[in-house]
Amino acid sequence: MSFRLRITLLAAVAVAVAALGAAALMYVVVQQQLTSQLDATLYDAATNARNFGPRPGDRFAGGGPRGTPLLSGRPDTFAQVVDASGTVVRFDTESVPALATADARAVAAGAQAATFSDVTVEGTHLRVYVAPFGQGQALVLARRLDEVDRVLGATRVRLGIVALAGVLLAAGLGALVARGALTPVRHLTDLVEEVTRTRDLSRRVATSGGDELGRLASSFNAMLVALEDSLRSQRQLVADASHELRTPLTSLRTNLELLARGQPTDPEERRLLLIDLVGQMESLSTLVADLIDLARDEEAPLEVEDVALDELVLQTLDDVRTRYPNVRFDVDARPGTVRGVRSRIGRAVTNLLDNAGKWSPSGGVVEVTVRDGEVDVRDHGPGVAPEDSARVFDRFWRASTARHMPGSGLGLSIVKEVAEAHGGSITLERPSGGGARFRLRLAAVPS
Repeated sequence: MSFRLRITLLAAVAVAVAALGAAALMYVVVQQQLTSQLDATLYDAATNARNFGPRPGDRFAGGGPRGTPLLSGRPDTFAQVVDASGTVVRFDTESVPALATADARAVAAGAQAATFSDVTVEGTHLRVYVAPFGQGQALVLARRLDEVDRVLGATRVRLGIVALAGVLLAAGLGALVARGALTPVRHLTDLVEEVTRTRDLSRRVATSGGDELGRLASSFNAMLVALEDSLRSQRQLVADASHELRTPLTSLRTNLELLARGQPTDPEERRLLLIDLVGQMESLSTLVADLIDLARDEEAPLEVEDVALDELVLQTLDDVRTRYPNVRFDVDARPGTVRGVRSRIGRAVTNLLDNAGKWSPSGGVVEVTVRDGEVDVRDHGPGVAPEDSARVFDRFWRASTARHMPGSGLGLSIVKEVAEAHGGSITLERPSGGGARFRLRLAAVPS
């Protein structure tokens, strides 16, 4: 069943229930009005019998052709008087023992107040009113309900026709409402199908208003923008990675071809070439590892745990010191814990320390401070030029002064991504004494 058909049926059912409920309520109101009018007529007839009819003690068979007055005073209302035993003691035109019911005997005996009821006698539907009539007697008044039943029957038919017409009208209006309400959804569906077919993420849904459908269109447009940005970043990453990989691969290929041809023949030159090959392979491995880190968005979530930041920094320094034996790392680490992925935080700290060691002169000092979920790394190298500060965390970006140095331009961008993924930040400062200071802030766990 289509969504449009469901909306149409729901609208038809809702209006049908409302129409049937209104028809039933109207029928009950009409029935009560007619019954009230009939009850008022019977009550007036009973009052007339008490005030103007024969005295309650008289025994006589009522009116007739000679014009003896009727008990009810109305030719359309039958009346008779019964006693507590159910005996008809007076009547109009004829006695009807069937109307000497238990209610009539109870009223005559004074055990029950006046009462109205519906009674069927010999196939005739009657409205009956029983009221006290003197000592030990009750007045029974009855009037045929044929006319009332006909009116109610005609009312039922008319209300049924009106309800049916309301249902049909509701179905038609529901179809129109469904068509109008689902037009934006149809446009959205067409656009989704077109984007799926053409892979053109630049398409957008026209939005109007702030209702639910407008919010849906805005959310879909935001999703397309995010997908387009993600695809653009992915393509840029692939292009930049291809460019960065081409240089070390070309150098490796050239050196390997020289070795394959038996060159150089000098043992010392051959040893230096092999050392160069090992360095190029290490650079290539580092670049591949950085690319893997940048592609972690597609991985399954890693385990999040409490990480002792001071211990992690000290462990990382053991590895970095071996790569930069001519640089002194001074550490001021206070115990503290952060919440996150240990391997990712370790990679960010490693990149910061590695960057500081790479830019420090021989015999230089790198100051490392750890406290309250923050890692400060300050070197005394040439620092970052003011015009380069805005791009220092971009992927594959390298300053003009760094072209001759090893690296891929991915280290600091990975630090930024790790910091943002952990709800933190990374900032660059230019201290007054020269060099650069990087502050990595993470969310500290209260002790």
